[in-house]
Amino acid sequence: MTSLASCIFCKIIKGEIPSFKLIETELAYSFLDIGPLAKGHSLIIPKVHAEKLHELPDSSLTDILSIAKKIALALECENYNILQNNGRIAHQEVGHVHFHVIPKPAGSDKEGLVIGWPQQKPSMDELKSLAEEIKGKL
Repeated sequence: MTSLASCIFCKIIKGEIPSFKLIETELAYSFLDIGPLAKGHSLIIPKVHAEKLHELPDSSLTDILSIAKKIALALECENYNILQNNGRIAHQEVGHVHFHVIPKPAGSDKEGLVIGWPQQKPSMDELKSLAEEIKGKL
């Protein structure tokens, strides 16, 4: 668990750590990633400190996704990933909700996000049962 006082993203929002700011709103802040996977790789963070997406107020999401769209358009890239991880074993490196906008240059296998997709093969009955279980909790 990252405390508000030690959070690198909270320090960036406060201006205590420099960043290459792109867009700032009342609820969100975006900047270039200093360890980019591709040219233009950007981060979007809520101004409120929350470690995981489910802890974030819904109001922040509207700004974040709007900013992601604007950055993707500004990058003029046909292909890109919007990435958001929750928890260390899900590859979240900073304990503050953040979204990556990662351009995927055409024809490049080495730039941008490279991921595996360990697809499972559940039966239709298993999927039906899981859908009912999740709907019952919504």
